[in-house]
Amino acid sequence: MPARTLDNPLVLPVLGLLLESPMHPYQLEVTLRERSEEGQWPLNRGSLNNVVAALDSAGWIEEHERAQREGRPARTVYALTEAGHAELVSRLDLQIRSAAREFSPFFAAISYLGALGRERAVDALRERAERLTARIESDQARLTRALDGGVPALFVVEADYALHAARGELAWIASTISDIHAGHLTWPAPQTKDVQP
Repeated sequence: MPARTLDNPLVLPVLGLLLESPMHPYQLEVTLRERSEEGQWPLNRGSLNNVVAALDSAGWIEEHERAQREGRPARTVYALTEAGHAELVSRLDLQIRSAAREFSPFFAAISYLGALGRERAVDALRERAERLTARIESDQARLTRALDGGVPALFVVEADYALHAARGELAWIASTISDIHAGHLTWPAPQTKDVQP
């Protein structure tokens, strides 16, 4: 198993879920899908199985039991090891303290907002705001269901963070649209090149 598998973004949530309780890979997949925003983690069964195998090889997780149900293949239930717990704590500490810039396709796109032209820029920002509003409503409903279902707030604190970040982005979009309409963001006159005959 390549060492870079241990750098996969799924490592952290898998270790975190196994801190809560031992699970088999399918249970990990289902729980990650239930708790995550769409597209939050690059989740597919193959990559998840590779991560689980890499964590097992690294000694960060271990077989807890093999569960067999009639008519189904045996499932290996994994548990976090002491080394896995130490790795989880180390990674969490490092990532929470870090203020490194994270790549965002939206950030890259707004760097060239002027290329759209004033009207198209406003239309694009309004459409993003509508989609973001729908996502916020959906995410808030998902968070409320989780909390009402007894999931401790600490276990879904990332959902609260994501909601705050999305609301901040929505406020920025509204402010930017307002600045465009007020003339605080101006577009340069179109440049034309002289064409030689």
